[in-house]
Amino acid sequence: MSKKFLQIGEIVSTHALKGEVKVKPWCDSVDVISALECVYINNAGKAIKQAIKIENVKEHKGMAIIKLDGVDSIEDGSALRGKVLYARREDIPIDEDSYFIVDLIGMQVYNIDSDELIGEIIDITPTGANDVYHIKNDAGKIYLVPAIKKVVIDINIDGKVMKIRPLEGLFDDEN
Repeated sequence: MSKKFLQIGEIVSTHALKGEVKVKPWCDSVDVISALECVYINNAGKAIKQAIKIENVKEHKGMAIIKLDGVDSIEDGSALRGKVLYARREDIPIDEDSYFIVDLIGMQVYNIDSDELIGEIIDITPTGANDVYHIKNDAGKIYLVPAIKKVVIDINIDGKVMKIRPLEGLFDDEN
């Protein structure tokens, strides 16, 4: 767990006239943002600024409409357009057996039965039912592996190692 702050979304526009901002969430849902008391804003690539208290959050068409403390006009909200919102890792609610994407990217994936290195997780796609891990092998081939308990047997976040039991035919190479 290397990063103290995690990106949770980007302010894409204002909403109404009283300083509310529209945020495209980069987390599982707007509920994650709703559970936070405050967010942090990166100031032009510099260190994370002071916490900004969240006064209210509502969902609208998959976006978070957020009222931030001290952002009280459309002009205040416009000044934040394009800013990335951050939250402290420990403030983000996460279910047991769930992981932050940032912790899984770069993880080395092994076949639990043969202890053979399959490759490295380079991307993750949420599908609704389950996530799909994009695993790239040494030859550059990318395999799509479902993130389900039947397949993912063990995850060691600190060691950056995942052990899987591949579904039959998953790694059969086409010649």
